[in-house]
Amino acid sequence: MFKALKKWWKYTTAKFTKTLDDKADPAIQLEQALAESQAQHRRLKEQAANVIASQKQAEIRLNAKMTELEKLNTNARQALMMAADADKAGNTAKATQYNSAAETIANQLIQVERDVESLKSMVIDATQASDQAKAAVAQNSRLLQEKLAEKNKLLSQLEQARMHEEMNKAMTQLSETVGDDVPSLSEVQQKIEARYAKAKATSELSDMSVESRVLEIEQASANIEAQSRLSQLRAELGLDSASQPAAVEAAKPSDATMPTEGTPA
Repeated sequence: MFKALKKWWKYTTAKFTKTLDDKADPAIQLEQALAESQAQHRRLKEQAANVIASQKQAEIRLNAKMTELEKLNTNARQALMMAADADKAGNTAKATQYNSAAETIANQLIQVERDVESLKSMVIDATQASDQAKAAVAQNSRLLQEKLAEKNKLLSQLEQARMHEEMNKAMTQLSETVGDDVPSLSEVQQKIEARYAKAKATSELSDMSVESRVLEIEQASANIEAQSRLSQLRAELGLDSASQPAAVEAAKPSDATMPTEGTPA
């Protein structure tokens, strides 16, 4: 039972995570990833600072021990010189005291020399660790700058993707029906083209009908009558009528417009 519950919990968690990833805004996810990288860089800098601080502390302790060592060497030499002077002066007690003090200083000197050697090794190790920490921080800083540049590039690509998606959506709406009661642009275009084709066909049929031929003949007859009337008027007015026959001839219908035998007028 426990295994089944555990399995179900893992499945539910994975499903929820996938759903969240599918619906998450990539821009926000980029900010989250970059924020995590920046937090890691801060932690790395803090660790490096601690390593460098340890190296600085080791150097301070070494310098202090070196100062102490130099002082003990000076005191030991001074004690030996004072013991020698007392011995020359025949002051055996003083000479013994100075020799005893020199011996004590020598023991301290030995211990300090050991401390100095130990601190030297510590400083060397701390310096190496400090150099590695500095290099790690510099490398991580470079990687962080690359991530920042990559973030700007990805955000630009994301904006372009969104723009293309909006354009594709708009083009799809132009070619698809917007709603049940609203036709698409393609449907309206087809309807207009069908009406235009039908109107043109009807016009062509009208041009070929007998009625249209009759109208042409009637119009030609009216033109002839008008020209004849104009000729009479010119004659009455005494105007030159040299061009009258040509005008009348031009007004006459051609053979193509005259009805043939058997064709109703």
